[in-house]
Amino acid sequence: MSSEVSVSNPAPEPHVLFEPKRYDVLVVGGGNAALCAAISARRSGASVLVLEAAPQFYRGGNTRHTRNMRCAHDQATEILTGPYTEDEFWEDLKRVTLGRTDEELARFMITESKEILTWIVDQGVRFQPSLGGTLSLGRTNSFFLGGGRAMLNALYLTADRLGVDVRYDAEVIELEIEDGMFLSATVKEVPGTRRIRAASLVAASGGFEANIEWLKEGWGDVAENFLIRGTRYNRGTVLRMLIENRVTQIGDVTQCHAVAIDARAPKFDGGIITRLDCVIYGIVVNKNCERFYDEGEDIWPKRYAIWGRLVAAQPDQIAYIIFDSHSLELFMPSLFPPIKADSIGELATLLNLDPAKLAGTVTAFNNAVQPGTFDPLNLDDCQTAGLTPPKTHWARRIEAGPFYAYPVRPGITFTYLGVKVNREARMIMADGRPAVNMFAAGEIMAGNVLGQGYAAGIGMTIGSVFGRAAGRGAARYARN
Repeated sequence: MSSEVSVSNPAPEPHVLFEPKRYDVLVVGGGNAALCAAISARRSGASVLVLEAAPQFYRGGNTRHTRNMRCAHDQATEILTGPYTEDEFWEDLKRVTLGRTDEELARFMITESKEILTWIVDQGVRFQPSLGGTLSLGRTNSFFLGGGRAMLNALYLTADRLGVDVRYDAEVIELEIEDGMFLSATVKEVPGTRRIRAASLVAASGGFEANIEWLKEGWGDVAENFLIRGTRYNRGTVLRMLIENRVTQIGDVTQCHAVAIDARAPKFDGGIITRLDCVIYGIVVNKNCERFYDEGEDIWPKRYAIWGRLVAAQPDQIAYIIFDSHSLELFMPSLFPPIKADSIGELATLLNLDPAKLAGTVTAFNNAVQPGTFDPLNLDDCQTAGLTPPKTHWARRIEAGPFYAYPVRPGITFTYLGVKVNREARMIMADGRPAVNMFAAGEIMAGNVLGQGYAAGIGMTIGSVFGRAAGRGAARYARN
């Protein structure tokens, strides 16, 4: 289905007033990418205004729910257990995107990520010692001390100390753009609607995952069954305005970061605690009790983001992870407890599945499991034979009661349809020219690097690297 969009900008209200102060840089958005841009611009000598559409309590978009970022580094550090070279990062990115990435921008991001690790600490962010155990990320990913909200609070504190102005409940409802040049933004706030002028614009306002009607343009009615892991404020309003104003669109409306999350999660803002990391230790069946993909294809951080899309393709967009007591403590627990039963038949009844069909699927799986040495942290030799689809690693018989299950639905984190940028994070217009004074960072341009697929922590890397670049470029333009 076509990903083209065409929506008119809302007409400004008749009583719109001009903001008396003209800023050097206007940043639209309030998450990691926006704050990195604002801090970078301010440190470059620019006056900066940040507009966050959410109330202060919900500020920060999806950054509130994050916990780590993936950066290249040449040796072990206090927070990382070993080196993660630029070449290895590139190979991992190629693998998860199946090559659907702009190599120049991807390699730029990877190279810059080495410096971001230090730069982000200089902005007040703190990391915790490396994590071992089930995540297998101790070498590749740096975890924020206190999680995403603590990271976000540190950036806001630094921005405030530097003199960045921030407004909450400030929704941009119109952009005035002429021939690739940003002139002003019309902003709806509690005191009234104002038109704000600035020398340059940084769009860091996220994707459109909370806009179910837009998701349905690509996915159809099945999108009604999607759960939104992050903020309800990412509706893609600014993205639509930019595309309408002839900024080059990149990506596919159906491509997104989509994971399997607990079906009992709320419609919005369930966050990372609703994600389920136990797929590789069991089997996954649809409502017809049929397996539909290799649960053991690769280590979890490199494959977890494919499961939302896989579940979206199943009847009623629902699936069930089935495992036994041997696997119960091998993964990080989620917000909701697993559904528990003493037999597979009883478990099926609790899940409203056909007991005979589920028992048959489990029996067929158990009969296909081959002898091997189980290793919960690495690719092992435990696999099935003669089974379609196969399970290529961590295949163990499901036979040790009690038995457990999690119902799962697609959980959409962020979308990949966005605006095209260059290495400066400057937007590219439809005629191929770089925009005069418009930059983008974060989810709104993530599709340049992520044509599809995902690996843990890359979203934060994109936001930090391109946010810093966008702020630097926007300030440079304003000064000149």
